[in-house]
Amino acid sequence: MPHRTQLDTEKSGRSEGRHRLVDVPGGGRIHLVEQGEGPLVLLVHGFPESWYSWRHQLPVLAEAGFRAVAVDVRGYGRSSKPEGVAAYRMLAHVADNVGVVRALGLGSGGETATIIGHDWGSAIAANSALLRPDVFTAVALLSVPYAPRNGFRPTDAFAWIGGDEEFYVSYFQEPGRAEAEIEPDVRGWLAGFYAGLSADTMRRPSAAGGSLHFIAPGGRMSDRFEDGGALPSWLTEAELDVYAAEFERTGLTGALNRYRNVDRDWEDLAAWDSAPIRQPSLFIGGELDASTTWLSDAIKAYPETLPGLVSSHILEGCGHWVQQERADEVNGLLVEWLRGLR
Repeated sequence: MPHRTQLDTEKSGRSEGRHRLVDVPGGGRIHLVEQGEGPLVLLVHGFPESWYSWRHQLPVLAEAGFRAVAVDVRGYGRSSKPEGVAAYRMLAHVADNVGVVRALGLGSGGETATIIGHDWGSAIAANSALLRPDVFTAVALLSVPYAPRNGFRPTDAFAWIGGDEEFYVSYFQEPGRAEAEIEPDVRGWLAGFYAGLSADTMRRPSAAGGSLHFIAPGGRMSDRFEDGGALPSWLTEAELDVYAAEFERTGLTGALNRYRNVDRDWEDLAAWDSAPIRQPSLFIGGELDASTTWLSDAIKAYPETLPGLVSSHILEGCGHWVQQERADEVNGLLVEWLRGLR
């Protein structure tokens, strides 16, 4: 089957959203897709995804009376891809989100938004709400819980987690190393990675071979992918083509550079050590997602770290890609929460 590009997908009618490029501070541009009218809801994806990760949410939120806007995070898709690892620090992502809200609010008097993020997008959304509560008046976090900055340098903590093997965040640190694994077969690597974190295709903890979150000495992450190449039930071949075409065009460096800023973020955010997010918030995680099990203490700490939490949900039998694995359930929770904010 020939790969379909994102533009082909748009022309086929799969996406009814309006595609735009908006200018953000620093000379960059952010690509976004928007649907609907009403209060602004900004949707921020994680790794390795794109605006397309919110394809099931855009029309539903629009129908519910919201202006739903899904961005390509800098380094992804059609958004700017500045050179240099430091250009992907958390402060830059927060500035991009503020710039998008300002650009969309020009002439309408609306310069605030609710922000919703998944995976790395969850961390970007959380820090956007933390640093700019004047702009982001509510925040929903999917898959990755909010864990405030603490006194441990991240790369030191990740090295300790890895033990005799290498934790995946550590594996991603060296520029070019993960790219050399992924880019010769972007589509195959993405298929293995998506499947490895999906409820219906992931390797169970008791299975032989080990977790894909840990890399054996001298090995690659893909060594831990399941054999057979079965796609998870939420992902069709055509949908995988959309993701693959974007990364085949852009490469993975911009996306991986987010991981390469964990220590820089820790230094930048020192003034917000242990800081809570006080705006109304929502959390949705998957029962089988390592993010919710490893960070279970962070979820337990929500009364202190998210004092504005409206509700927290762990979806039974769900993996990491919650808004795609369980689109209807997540859509219902998001709409109920958003309507309650009014």
